[in-house]
Amino acid sequence: MARVKGAMMTRKRRNKTLRLAKGYWGSKSKHFKMAKQAVKKSGVYAYIGRKQKKRAFRQMWIARISAAVAPYGINYSRFMNGLKKAGMDLNRKALSEMAIADPAAFAALVDVAKKELA
Repeated sequence: MARVKGAMMTRKRRNKTLRLAKGYWGSKSKHFKMAKQAVKKSGVYAYIGRKQKKRAFRQMWIARISAAVAPYGINYSRFMNGLKKAGMDLNRKALSEMAIADPAAFAALVDVAKKELA
């Protein structure tokens, strides 16, 4: 049986990396060696970014809820504690959306939390 050379798979692998590096500045998009390093590093940044995105959204939801409960004379932590004691199991995303879209319903939740704390 004839020996099979690996040129085709090597070329495919290199082209895949160069395709992922498309749009990178300078040699990083043209030369395989530099493109390989840049793609690997961008993968690391992407992995970290997926974790940071979750943190950033949670931080934003908490800030929105905190700003929404301030006019009612209660702070964020006491509001969340009151909801938990009342058995209201709403996540922060839903609460922040409710604070923006439906202030009347949010005010009712604040009342429930206040009554539970009193």
